[in-house]
Amino acid sequence: MKRCDENTVLYPIDDYLASDAADFFKILGDPGRLKLLFLLRDREVCVHHLAESLNMTVSAVSHQLRLLRQQHLVKFIKDGKKNYYSLDDNHVSKLVDMALAHLGHKD
Repeated sequence: MKRCDENTVLYPIDDYLASDAADFFKILGDPGRLKLLFLLRDREVCVHHLAESLNMTVSAVSHQLRLLRQQHLVKFIKDGKKNYYSLDDNHVSKLVDMALAHLGHKD
């Protein structure tokens, strides 16, 4: 890693990007939403099964999924009367994996 010296020039990220990133991390800062993301890895799951797995109401899960959808973390497809949710793309799975790996990392 490079150490700063008298010639070091730093370029912070744009204020708007920093604000958007902070909002994004706020969404990820909820344990229930992280549990939902974990359950959606590698599969499509209906709201009923998600609610049952997390011991939450369908209404509460739907609310959390709506927030995750607004940040493009999850997507859904409608099949009849059921909505099946999955992760929006592989970046989301990598985010969850990286967070868990970081927490398991010991020096």
